[in-house]
Amino acid sequence: MSTLAGAGRRKSRLGWNLLGLLVFVVAGFPLYWMLNTAFKPAKDAIDPDPSLLPTGLTFANFGRALDIADFWGPVGRSLVVSLAVVVIGMAVGLLAALAISRFAFRGRKIVIVGILAVQMVPLVAMIIPVFLLLNDLGQYDRLTGLIITYLTFVLPFTVWTLRGFIVNIPKELEEAAMVDGCSRTGAFLRVVFPLLAPGMVATSVYGFIQAWNEYLYALMLLSQKNQTATVWLGNFTTKHGTEYAPMMAGATMMAVPIVALFLLVQRKMAAGLTAGAVKG
Repeated sequence: MSTLAGAGRRKSRLGWNLLGLLVFVVAGFPLYWMLNTAFKPAKDAIDPDPSLLPTGLTFANFGRALDIADFWGPVGRSLVVSLAVVVIGMAVGLLAALAISRFAFRGRKIVIVGILAVQMVPLVAMIIPVFLLLNDLGQYDRLTGLIITYLTFVLPFTVWTLRGFIVNIPKELEEAAMVDGCSRTGAFLRVVFPLLAPGMVATSVYGFIQAWNEYLYALMLLSQKNQTATVWLGNFTTKHGTEYAPMMAGATMMAVPIVALFLLVQRKMAAGLTAGAVKG
């Protein structure tokens, strides 16, 4: 019986491993194809019978991507917008998450339901009201207007995610610190905040990615002179066709900040994701 049970467990483990490998291939293939197209000759990128394996290696596509339009300006604006969204979103979202997870007040459940409801509204449904509102406020074609817009969908995500992390930290730790003489603020800064740091890192990374990769609002709310990096990729599509190889080279360069960010905070990311996966 034990032999049969061991064989069954091995088959089950093999099945899950194969499923995991399949998911990895499906999820990773677009990234592989982007890199493959970015480094292959431009004529091979439009070949009607493309090869799955690299057919050549060239860096000419990156030079073409940098020549076709200003690259560093849009990337700099995207960095400013994304970092501003993360900093403001974390500052406001942390206080809001702390309030709804640690304090009992009238309307608390309504606030929680409202946060969930906002996240269920399709972003495309709000583009016209947001455009009219920013135009009335004089924030159309300004990075500050785009930052405010991004905060409307990054903040609910930030508050809800940080709430899950804060709920996982026992209140008794704060109470013990307050018994030892700390104020409520001191107990939070000395006890809760260090434990919350991995969760804050994980939430910040996802907020940064949301702001960095957003395309629709950046296209509608900014003119060409103030375009961000995602809109910049549209310069490769003209009335004469699409330059796929330079476009993929540009997309590869755009992915570098995200990859670098993940490499810098990968340990904190792993700790934060596991910390928020217990309860909440």
